[in-house]
Amino acid sequence: MDDKDMGPDLEKVLISADEVQARLAGLARAIETDYDGKDVLLVGVLNGALVVMADLIRELHIDTEMDWMAISSYGAGTKSSGVVRIMKDLGADIQNRHVLVVEDIIDSGLTLSWLLSNLRSRGPASLEVVTLLRKPDAAKVAIDVKYVGFDIPNEFVVGYGLDYAQRFRGLPFIGTLAPHVYSS
Repeated sequence: MDDKDMGPDLEKVLISADEVQARLAGLARAIETDYDGKDVLLVGVLNGALVVMADLIRELHIDTEMDWMAISSYGAGTKSSGVVRIMKDLGADIQNRHVLVVEDIIDSGLTLSWLLSNLRSRGPASLEVVTLLRKPDAAKVAIDVKYVGFDIPNEFVVGYGLDYAQRFRGLPFIGTLAPHVYSS
């Protein structure tokens, strides 16, 4: 699927596929430097981070393991409900491990803040975050994010794993939806 397949549903392409890939390569180089010689566990947050995690792990030139969590605070809407539920927990024990949480986007930060608190309680050696996108203007809590791909405006975005009502995840770029899609 690309921007031509979306017809009038796409308002604009915010970040091109080439820009996304180049930034992930840059993030991978920083992660390699910081984690050289360390036992790293990448923890992807499903479903959105699936695409980010897949491309990031292929860019990395260090050996890593990966695991997944699924947490929910959105449902089918465009705003977080504020209630976080673990839909799928980690299979790996993270005690004394270097854990790098892989996110697709950080909006309010409320869900991620909850997740980091939950993971800290499990005793990792270190806990950091890499995110493809961050919306500084939407932040409701301060979160130290070590690796940020792009800071973006507070707009509802789709593509590259991000969805609206489970649609548009397969776009190779980050785009904004036309208001008629989510306001009806």
